[in-house]
Amino acid sequence: MTPEEIGALIRRIEDEERRLRLPHFDNDDAWRLGSLLVDMAREQGAPVVVDIRRNGQQLFHCALPGTSADNDAWILRKTRTVDRYGCSSYLVGLRFAAKGESFEEKSRLDPDTYAAHGGAFPITVEGVGVVGTVAVSGLPQAEDHRMVVAGLERFLA
Repeated sequence: MTPEEIGALIRRIEDEERRLRLPHFDNDDAWRLGSLLVDMAREQGAPVVVDIRRNGQQLFHCALPGTSADNDAWILRKTRTVDRYGCSSYLVGLRFAAKGESFEEKSRLDPDTYAAHGGAFPITVEGVGVVGTVAVSGLPQAEDHRMVVAGLERFLA
């Protein structure tokens, strides 16, 4: 990706994070959002894990056929990145890339604990801030990210 392409992608994701804010978020919302993402994945034949957490508590988790425990590990690493930086895991990685740096080398964080790859997105409640994460793992990182964004867009519609 060129620096211009990275910059454009960063701006797009920052816009997504501004737009995709929820009026509230409770356990029932987690179930509905998670179920919506699972239905979307099934329609696409996507072998993914869907995971939703609020304040560290796992509220929804579903592993579709074709996934493995490795996807669960990716979910945890990407979710920890969102929790630490307060923005999507994809955006974190892209911001390092925009500086010509590698997250794994420059963040000083254990790569077995954190991953700045697409697929985990902050759950932000209007007037409150980031309260949790919604994550997908199983596709290439840009597709994991797009699935989460598409799910949040449908959920908010």
